[in-house]
Amino acid sequence: MQQHPVKNANSTIGILALQGAYEAHASTLAALGVTSRLIRTPDELFTSHGTPSIDGLIIPGGESTTMLKFLERNGFLDSLTTFVQTVPTFGTCAGAILLAKDVEHPAQTSLSALDITIERNAYGRQIDSAILTAPTQLPGDPLEMVFIRAPRITRTGPGVEILASREDFPVLVRQGHLLAATFHPELGHDPRVHQLFLEIVRTRS
Repeated sequence: MQQHPVKNANSTIGILALQGAYEAHASTLAALGVTSRLIRTPDELFTSHGTPSIDGLIIPGGESTTMLKFLERNGFLDSLTTFVQTVPTFGTCAGAILLAKDVEHPAQTSLSALDITIERNAYGRQIDSAILTAPTQLPGDPLEMVFIRAPRITRTGPGVEILASREDFPVLVRQGHLLAATFHPELGHDPRVHQLFLEIVRTRS
C-alpha cells in the first residue's frame, strides 16, 4: 500500500529503544514523513521543565521481561508510568503487554495504563508465528497482520474499543490516547495502524 505523508509531520514521535524492533518503527515513520527519536533513558521523556519532550511514544515488540530489566533501572519504569497516563502511546506485541493493566501466564509487572488483560506468548513459540489478513474497523481493505510469539488479549474494559480481532480475541485496541496491537504493523506493508496513532497524536496536541 502506498504511504502518504501525514498531516502532523511536524510531530516528534519517540520510540522506546531498549530492545526489540524499534528500527522498523522508525523506518515506517520516516516513510510517512514523521520525525522519530530513540528513547533510551528516562530523562529523554521529559524536558527540564517537566513537560513531555515528545508528542507520542511507541513501545515496540521484543521481550517484555528484558525491557522490564532495563526499565527497572534509574527510575525509568516510574517515569514511563507517569508519561503514558497523558501522552499518546502505542504498544506493539511486548509493548502491548507493558501497557496492559493485567498480565497473565505468568504474571508480570506492567505500566497498568490500558484496561485489558493479556496473556503472554499465547499463540505458542516462534515457529507458530503467522501472517494473516483480516477485516478491521480501519478504513480501507483488510489489514495484513504479522504475529510473532504473540500475546492474547483476553479481557477488555468498558472504555476499550476493539478495532480488529483474531479468532474472536482482540488484536488491535484503543482506549483514548492509548493504542495497542498484539501483532507487528511495523513489519507489514500497510501504514494504516501507524497513521491511526499519528491521528491520535494530532488530536491530542
